[in-house]
Amino acid sequence: MRSFDFPVDTAHARSVNETVGDVRRLRWSAIITALLFVAVAVWLVVLAHPWSYVLAAVAVVVAVASLWMSFWAPRKVGSVEDLYANGELVPAIVAVTRPRGATLLSLVNTAKPGADRPHYALVTRTVRSLPGHSLTNVGERVPSISVLSDRTTNSTSETWQMVSPMPIAWGTRDPKVIRRAIERIPNAEWNLLTKSIPLTEDVPRAHNQQLPVDL
Repeated sequence: MRSFDFPVDTAHARSVNETVGDVRRLRWSAIITALLFVAVAVWLVVLAHPWSYVLAAVAVVVAVASLWMSFWAPRKVGSVEDLYANGELVPAIVAVTRPRGATLLSLVNTAKPGADRPHYALVTRTVRSLPGHSLTNVGERVPSISVLSDRTTNSTSETWQMVSPMPIAWGTRDPKVIRRAIERIPNAEWNLLTKSIPLTEDVPRAHNQQLPVDL
């Protein structure tokens, strides 16, 4: 695995890292959902009907599940420092410019540690901001770290179900670190991504939103 070590600017990451932001929004959504179902459960108990007690019990179960999700999600994803330390350095480029952001096209090895060979695929990610990079320059090189996970714990596939690039620029303000990351990635991979820009719109329609490629 091609790792890349650099000092993560935690304050910067918390303010601009959209992976961290997604987890934060998921946690607050789960907490709000839990509170709403607790309120529904209380209202149903106040009604004091046999059927309302049953529904109240269901509402409590949903509330507990949502509250558990609010604590489980951040633990599953890990800290931003862990994400950058444990992921693989991968190339990504600005493939499509949008009114409020851009779509990144990335080349990622989606194989799990026990796989007998690498499984390379094109993946995309829509970003809203990217400090240190131009979102209007198609082909802009955006060195990233791959974030890999499964939707379920019982997956037996050799490849990860969920794959996403997390830009180095979301973890540091230092342009020297970004340049060093770009240089660590072979030109062949950057060139492959540039040639694959026309395939960007095909990626979301592929299985698991991963378009296999030969490297």
